[in-house]
Amino acid sequence: MGLLDDQVVLVSGGTQGVGAGVARAAAREGARVAVTGRRAEIGEKLAADIGALFVRADVADVEQAQASVATVVAELGRIDALVNSAGLTDRGTLLDTTPELFERHIAINLRAPFFLMQAAVRDMLGRGAPGSIVNIISSSELGGQPYLAPYVAAKAGLAGLTRNVAHAHRFDRIRINGLDIGWTETEGEDATQRRFHDADDTWRDTAASKLPMGKLGQVDEIADFVVFLLSARSGVVTGSVIDWDQNVFGGLD
Repeated sequence: MGLLDDQVVLVSGGTQGVGAGVARAAAREGARVAVTGRRAEIGEKLAADIGALFVRADVADVEQAQASVATVVAELGRIDALVNSAGLTDRGTLLDTTPELFERHIAINLRAPFFLMQAAVRDMLGRGAPGSIVNIISSSELGGQPYLAPYVAAKAGLAGLTRNVAHAHRFDRIRINGLDIGWTETEGEDATQRRFHDADDTWRDTAASKLPMGKLGQVDEIADFVVFLLSARSGVVTGSVIDWDQNVFGGLD
């Protein structure tokens, strides 16, 4: 018996990084998995590897985001769980962020989860069924770095939205939680470090040496935690935004 046996799980942004890890973990725990992404070659390969459904979609486009939910319902019959893991981490400070960059952050990091949740919750309510949603947020939503101003704005909004929607649908037995993940080792983070911080092949070791546990967050660890939150094993927990990090926020040396 897997934690998600016969559950239909949609992972937005599920073709790489944390999303792909969640998709693999959910499939391993018995779920029927669907993943969305913009790059068909990567998405189709992952889907073939784990026996999932790939839906090509740019979730920054509301119509494509909501159509991806409709496709999953048509193909797999319903949605029992949703994971919003698509994200943008392009850098920008208060002073140098353009309106275009700000709008892109809002579109991917806040608007997309909003309308994906809207579509998924409508399916759950239409069937009178319970459900579970996990939003991948970021510990940076608590303040973050100066060079992540638009990212922080969007992710802080997602944290508040997570609590709001959880409260609104608690009596529908739809649980919505969020994960404030810290610095995590992914393909996307590697590209970001090289693009924005002139990093070389040693950046992971350098970063790990400065962290309390001596390592960056790992995708498989996050994925296992997300699966737990999606599953009935996490009980009645809803409206929680959990710090999944090795730093203690508010603690001072």
